[in-house]
Amino acid sequence: MKQVIKTLAAAVTLGSALMAAPSMAGGISDDKVRIGVLADMGGPYGDLCGRNCVAAVEMAVEDFGGKVLGKKIDVLSADDQNKPDFGSAKAREWLESEGVDAINGLVASSVVGAVSQVTRSNEKPTLISGAGSNTFTTKTCSPFNAHWSYDVVALANGTVKPLVDSGKKKWFFITADYSFGHALEKVATGVIESNGGKVVGAARAPLGTNDYSSFVLQAMSSGADVVALANAGKDFVNSLKGAVEFGLSEQATLAGLLVFASDTKAIDPSIIGNMRLTTGFYWDRDDQSREWAKRFVDRTGAVPTMAHAGAYSSTMHYLNAVKEAGTDEGKAVMSKMKELKPNDFFARNATLRSDGRMVHDMYQVRVKTDSERKNDHDLYEIEKVIPGDQAFGAQLPECDFK
Repeated sequence: MKQVIKTLAAAVTLGSALMAAPSMAGGISDDKVRIGVLADMGGPYGDLCGRNCVAAVEMAVEDFGGKVLGKKIDVLSADDQNKPDFGSAKAREWLESEGVDAINGLVASSVVGAVSQVTRSNEKPTLISGAGSNTFTTKTCSPFNAHWSYDVVALANGTVKPLVDSGKKKWFFITADYSFGHALEKVATGVIESNGGKVVGAARAPLGTNDYSSFVLQAMSSGADVVALANAGKDFVNSLKGAVEFGLSEQATLAGLLVFASDTKAIDPSIIGNMRLTTGFYWDRDDQSREWAKRFVDRTGAVPTMAHAGAYSSTMHYLNAVKEAGTDEGKAVMSKMKELKPNDFFARNATLRSDGRMVHDMYQVRVKTDSERKNDHDLYEIEKVIPGDQAFGAQLPECDFK
């Protein structure tokens, strides 16, 4: 009789524990998978990712079928305003109070650095689609980072080295004055110096600068062969327009180190035509990329950037990993993401390394002139495909998260 009572008591205790525990039916917490998209929605980086990154993630969810393991997939979004404290606070709210399972978007490197600390402590995947600093797979690497679209190492290897090799030895930087710009300038400087060139000066411009005249004048007095614009989004657009207006383009080669398709479209071809640059995606590469781009344009009206394409691709890979892992538990999903090979219209010859760097083909392109363009979205001619193992830096042993 005592044994029967003990057995009944144990059963009651187990039943109470199961009722009190979060639902894990099918391995999915809260009976749903929730993806948060965090990005600058209306500021200097709004066009390159922003609300259209939300649209790209929603497209991936719809193409996946709207459910994974029989459970609904939800998409949330928020404007991080390019503020690390705001971004990290929103990430914490999402992860700890609203059941978000992964965060995508993530453009400003300063914001990503703050958010990735929150995602690491909560053991949730960070799908970095827009940011460029290589710190997320080096100095501040995390087992929960998946750095998807590009980084400053690939940009420097793709754009800087060919210019130095062609005889452009003296460089001046106009740099975005925060972590991304600093990282891009540092990596590019290493490429310049290791190939026999030198940096003759640099000017740091705050995020959101409209008037670049003082920085352009510094560049003009430097005697540089190349003036490198180590910025992005509206900052790149404004700095390039200012440089051409002051006649800097007649004195030196202007090099855009991070140029998105939305930036190119916003600049008159007479200003940006024939510029060489490096990108992780171009919509007109082949039939597969064109098919996806048509659907994206029909939905948003915008030319797709590598951040938009990366947001879609990383979401699809994440959902495939959830399906294969049989759960949305962060460690299991990240392990499966690194086990599976990304393979879609964006991720070509790709692998997600154990340090979180998604290695894939990059592209050296030439901006088409006005007479060459067939329509408003006909922007680039692909001149060279750069294999991922040549574009991206080597993995650090301390970031080998297996």
